[in-house]
Amino acid sequence: MADAEIIPLGTRGRPGRGTGSNKPSAAARSLAGGAAKRPGDARPTPKKRTAPPRPVDEPAETPGEAAVGPADERVEQPVKEAPEPTYDGLQEASAVEPDPGTAGATSGTSTRDRAPGAGIPVSDWLNAFTHASKEVFGEAWEPRLAQFLAFLRRRVTGDYAVDEYGFDREVTQRFFLAAVRPIAQKWFRVEVRGAENIPVEGGALVVSNHSGTLPVDGLMTAVSIHDHTGRHLRPLGADLVFRLPLVGEIARKGGATLACNDDAERMLSGGELVGVWPEGFKGIGKPYSERYKLQRFGRGGFVSAALRTGVPIVPCSVVGAEEIYPLVGNIPSLARLLGVPYIPITPFFPLLGPLGLVPLPSKWLIEFGEPIRTDSYDEGAADDPMLVFNVTDQVRETIQQTLYSLLMQRRSVFF
Repeated sequence: MADAEIIPLGTRGRPGRGTGSNKPSAAARSLAGGAAKRPGDARPTPKKRTAPPRPVDEPAETPGEAAVGPADERVEQPVKEAPEPTYDGLQEASAVEPDPGTAGATSGTSTRDRAPGAGIPVSDWLNAFTHASKEVFGEAWEPRLAQFLAFLRRRVTGDYAVDEYGFDREVTQRFFLAAVRPIAQKWFRVEVRGAENIPVEGGALVVSNHSGTLPVDGLMTAVSIHDHTGRHLRPLGADLVFRLPLVGEIARKGGATLACNDDAERMLSGGELVGVWPEGFKGIGKPYSERYKLQRFGRGGFVSAALRTGVPIVPCSVVGAEEIYPLVGNIPSLARLLGVPYIPITPFFPLLGPLGLVPLPSKWLIEFGEPIRTDSYDEGAADDPMLVFNVTDQVRETIQQTLYSLLMQRRSVFF
């Protein structure tokens, strides 16, 4: 059987194939590129296609075409390729100096000039360090930074002093008071009255009421005295404070010592400003219904210490501490198990967990009354129980009457 003839479709087919006509179809003519050829004819050469005619005023579609002469005549021109950018050109562009008006904010090597893997230049590190120092220490950041570095050096080398009670004056002023001060000024908005009644120098005994579920009033009194007189208050604390881990050490460094007559008399004789809260745990642990009602002032040990040393007694009245943690209940059995005076229950604790420990932002008023002098009594006055009781009652009544007066002057609990 002879091999079948392979006829390419549309190029060598017979005219009119499949239509019954000898005349080739339009599709066949377009595929053949002209008139249809017989199977034996040579393959035609396709003609070069030209663009359709366009109006004269229409721009050329490509850069290689140009309208020359009549609209239907187009002359192809070679397209000029844009030169490739060279490395020298980039260097010249990056070497242009920036505008002084816009380049003042940043200095150092730009990211375009920086070679890959070169890291951050030293000048950028210095600029960032200078900006951060101004944010932390203010405009006069250099001397403050030098003082801070000197403080760290003294701490590392142990070249700092504490007194016989463990009081660290530098840490107290730089850290403890600095941490408490924003709370006193912004949160409780403490208003201090009668700060001129505190002696500028020499020993004195500050006697205050105690309230607030937690002893926050002692911290507020200490920072207020320091900010208005420049003196450090040396609190007398209960033995429970010094048995607690970490709390006892912080209290020692902050100037507190054990509430006993021996330590109190030694500190008063040494010219210290000593603070005492005679109500103790009975004051800070009393229910909210008994707020601003002073509890018993103990046996008058603080009066005996003042009489023996001849220092003045400065009554201090604090309004606002009763509302920071309103005490509405107690858990005595759990308190005895943990060895603490009470387990407070407030409207927010323990219901809200740790969030309930945030104190309410009550308005505080602290007033220092006129000093009660003790240097006019006889030498053995401290051993007279009746005299000690009378002076103790005088101090207590002075504080109580001042509390009533401040409550009347305060517009509301939080304003």
